[in-house]
Amino acid sequence: MVKIRLRRMGAKKAPYYRIVVADSRSPRDGRCIEEIGTYNPLTEPAAITVDVEKAQTWIKNGAQPTDTVRGLLKKAGVL
Repeated sequence: MVKIRLRRMGAKKAPYYRIVVADSRSPRDGRCIEEIGTYNPLTEPAAITVDVEKAQTWIKNGAQPTDTVRGLLKKAGVL
């Protein structure tokens, strides 16, 4: 199954995430199919950038967002 989930980047205690489309069997920071956005929780307010067209295309084709990504996509106006 294909999932839309977060990939952790950044330094220790300074997280920065990329929103990626990946196979559910691959590790969290492992191989991904495509990157569709970013999420920076350290800024005030948290910075979310998403390629809306790519996200909608993947969801339409059956990719399942995780609970956290679902909330981020709602805030970004994709869902």
